[in-house]
Amino acid sequence: MKLSDNPLDRKRDEPGRVIQKATNNIRDILSSRGLSEEMLVSTAMELYVPHPGIETQEKAEKIFKEELALAFSDPNLCLLLYAALLLEDAGIKGELPDMPSLSYEQDLTYLIVDEVLGMTIAMYIAGHKGSFEYVRFDKRKPGIIGTLGPFMDDAIAGLIGGASSNMYTRGITV
Repeated sequence: MKLSDNPLDRKRDEPGRVIQKATNNIRDILSSRGLSEEMLVSTAMELYVPHPGIETQEKAEKIFKEELALAFSDPNLCLLLYAALLLEDAGIKGELPDMPSLSYEQDLTYLIVDEVLGMTIAMYIAGHKGSFEYVRFDKRKPGIIGTLGPFMDDAIAGLIGGASSNMYTRGITV
């Protein structure tokens, strides 16, 4: 099962079942790192391609924001993004186990866990079709993605790729 399999109305009901409200919000945490919703949408729209049901960038932005909101409503996805933030911080400080800080900084090809994390995020959001959008964003590195470190560039490419993939799919049905 993937996040996009959940009916929107069912997904929206689930946060009401939580007994205690979380004090930290992944949107706020990302925003404090320069990754605001506006920045994520802008980055996604750099690779926007008109598609049946999403003929205009204005419509694409609207549906993409809805997909981001749905993704951010899932605590598992939020924790994957948070894990990427923690890994990035540890890499910057030279605290990653068995990883010299120079290897982290150079994002050497043998470091694949960042790719696995990005692919996992994309596939969690949109299934296998999310992996294709992830690769597109990871290779081209538009907008903010091109300025991020080894873990966060892949995590954000996964987030945007998964949400973008769902945007195109839902655009057909909207």
